[in-house]
Amino acid sequence: MKFERASGILLHPTSLPGPYGIGDLGPAAYRWVDWLSAAGCKLWQVLPLGPTGYGDSPYQCFSAFAGNPYLISPDFLLRDGFLLPDDLAGMPAWDAQQVDFGRLFEWKPALLKKAWRRFAADPGPAAAKFDSFKADNAFWLDDYALFAALKETYGGGSWNRWPAKLRRRDPAALDEARQFLVETIQRHMFSQYLFFEQWSDLKAYANQRGLKIIGDIPIFVAYDSADAWSHPELFYFDEAGKPLVVAGVPPDYFSPTGQLWGNPLFRWDVYKASGYAWWLERIRFTLKMVDIVRIDHFRGFAGYWEIPGDAETAVNGRWVPGPGADFFNVVQSQLGAGLPIIAEDLGEITPDVIALRDQFGLPGMKILQFAFSGPDNLFLPHQFSRNSVVYTGTHDNDTARGWFEKASEQEKDFARRYFQRDWANGSDFAWHLIRTAWASVSVLALAPMQDFLALGSEARFNFPSRLGGNWTWRMTEDAMSPQLQDALRELNWLYSR
Repeated sequence: MKFERASGILLHPTSLPGPYGIGDLGPAAYRWVDWLSAAGCKLWQVLPLGPTGYGDSPYQCFSAFAGNPYLISPDFLLRDGFLLPDDLAGMPAWDAQQVDFGRLFEWKPALLKKAWRRFAADPGPAAAKFDSFKADNAFWLDDYALFAALKETYGGGSWNRWPAKLRRRDPAALDEARQFLVETIQRHMFSQYLFFEQWSDLKAYANQRGLKIIGDIPIFVAYDSADAWSHPELFYFDEAGKPLVVAGVPPDYFSPTGQLWGNPLFRWDVYKASGYAWWLERIRFTLKMVDIVRIDHFRGFAGYWEIPGDAETAVNGRWVPGPGADFFNVVQSQLGAGLPIIAEDLGEITPDVIALRDQFGLPGMKILQFAFSGPDNLFLPHQFSRNSVVYTGTHDNDTARGWFEKASEQEKDFARRYFQRDWANGSDFAWHLIRTAWASVSVLALAPMQDFLALGSEARFNFPSRLGGNWTWRMTEDAMSPQLQDALRELNWLYSR
């Protein structure tokens, strides 16, 4: 795909304002689309939209295909008759600026059960649409709904703690579970129907308003996922379903023991024998949900860090070749050349990763926060090529203001000399970083909403090395101010975005 010069904002839907404890796909999402479009932006970037579990990370979802039920809008359930006002009685008093996932995990599923019961009692006109949704999505929905029903039945625990016959997908045991849990299975399918109805409507509205949505495909799937449970032949598992090897990254300057992610690793030989069928379905499906796809940890297609499944750190791993160009040749032959893909090419990048990215003309990522070590740094704007996507920072970084307030004096000194600015504070730095991104030659420019609001570290979305307390930041309704909209519209006009 030939990208046209454009700009946008990175904001996950959970961070939208609203009265129900978490940002959702309801009225505030439409106000956000209107605000972003009127500011002259053409892009809205989100993180993976799948159902989250322990740790609340959208990069560790229960499914590579399913949607997150916590994003379903209660307002639209009321509008469509699946809820009545009394169903919201007793709703907790939510914090407008933070997601309380603990309380949300109790309240939202109970609300969705009420919606299911009302639909089941009188399906009405939605019955045919629900049946059509189930038929169209059976290739992933059947396994996911059974997985979700079993997980609920066994107290939310990982599938490797289920009875052996279910762990190993014994056909008789699965048939028995489908019969015994038929209503629970249908309820989970109905929640997926609601999510995709609401998301499809929102995406169509965004497209009508001139916005394209950038989505995200994490290269790996979570171990505790319907994908790993239903397709064990695609992963390096032993007979009990335990991973023989897992994903991570090796030790580096920031982490002397590396990062042990724990995701199961793909058996790429099996994928290749099938013509990469599962991956093709995944990409096709994602491109129905979004307009542009960012592939997280793109370097894993060239080579990935393989760690023994029983390791406690990522130290004792090894580099293993990925599927490389063979994979992308098949993707192009099946889905068409010029796919709208952004390569997340951050981290330990070797020449084979760059060659793979450039062979298929994929734009890589430039992060301005990484730039201030010296004039030869490849993240400085004078090093950019047009075929790149520049960010002030990502969901894994501190905010620009937070970075500036914690940066070393050497980094601050270089930034001042490079930009010929002597900022009074981190707020000024955040806006100058945005202006620099917009002015750069990179074809796409994006920044997290926190940077537009010049917020500090209190608004950081994720600390990659910290378990718990991540992914909770929300903006308030007044963040979408006319003044900020005017300032953003001016940037977009000045720099032809």
